[in-house]
Amino acid sequence: MGKRAKPEEIIAKLREVEVRLSQGETIAHAVRAIGVTEQTFYRWRKEYGGLRVGQAKRMKEIEKENARLRRAVSDLTLDNQILQEVVRGKLLSPSRKRVAVDHVVDELGVSVRRACRVVGQHRSTQRREKTPRYDEGALTAAIIALAERFGRYGYRRITALLREAGWSVSTGRVYRIWRREGLKVPQKQPKRGRLWLNDGSCVRLRPAHKGHVWSYDFVQDRTHDGKIFRMLCVIDEFTRECLAIRVERRLNSRDVLDTLGELFLEHGPPEHIRSDNGPEFIATALREWLEALDVRTLYIEPGSPWENGYCESFNSKLRDELLAREIFYDLREAQVLIENWRLFYNTARPHSSLGYKPPAPRTILPATFMPPYRLKAA
Repeated sequence: MGKRAKPEEIIAKLREVEVRLSQGETIAHAVRAIGVTEQTFYRWRKEYGGLRVGQAKRMKEIEKENARLRRAVSDLTLDNQILQEVVRGKLLSPSRKRVAVDHVVDELGVSVRRACRVVGQHRSTQRREKTPRYDEGALTAAIIALAERFGRYGYRRITALLREAGWSVSTGRVYRIWRREGLKVPQKQPKRGRLWLNDGSCVRLRPAHKGHVWSYDFVQDRTHDGKIFRMLCVIDEFTRECLAIRVERRLNSRDVLDTLGELFLEHGPPEHIRSDNGPEFIATALREWLEALDVRTLYIEPGSPWENGYCESFNSKLRDELLAREIFYDLREAQVLIENWRLFYNTARPHSSLGYKPPAPRTILPATFMPPYRLKAA
């Protein structure tokens, strides 16, 4: 099989035939002289007749450029089809990209190389089979068990509980399992917009050491029969420790004084105590008693609960993690369960502002100690 003639060679042979014809030769003799058949000669003349060598080269370049553009448009069209197949959701992790590449190869029949290039997955990553760790199943079961027990905890606090139980695990690994298992903390009701004051009480005087500033406030709830009971919550703002939660049907200034007296005997009187302007806190007898013990009172501005931010934050945790999830059938049951939760809060519950450590851990107990408190079944 002979070599395929180039356009410039064809044009030269056509010029040679024209010269021979001008000298009186016949077409058959001239065609035989250039070594082709008459049919090939007529085809050449139809395609290249009247062209020069430079024009033929230019036409060939244009054809090559057109072919390249057609291939580019075809590639872009195919890439667009591939992207449309995987457009659902963001492809950030290698596992999701691996699934997307397999789907594109099955649906469009493209090569794995092409699909990996468009999706942005390295081929070695695509070929590598995922091998779970030896303790993946046990860790997943532990995370799910803690998430079921503490329904209002996120993955960071769950990580702290796992470490206290003896697991050597990173926050990122717990987060990946958390997302994979579809665990999620339900969103709270959006808070109302408020006018935040730059000189709020907890901003004017921040706690500097243990016993520097205490704060207390009332929380209200109901038993199963609809009767109201009140809780007096007292916390140390520096250590975040809940010093007491007194639960009674009614609480007045005398009950507040009795509770503070017991705490002063156990922990010593603080330098300051912060509260709102409730009648139980501004009673004359209580103020005179505190003044006699050299305890300064810090009253927040009326209608500005955010100025008592430490205690309000504790109250929200108490309601979110216990009161909103538990049914109390009588006052005694409420007293026992709330006291158990207070012990758990102080000794075992990870606190984010303390580096996910409990406010007052009991060093004489093992690291896995968790005071039991009952949670309502979902």
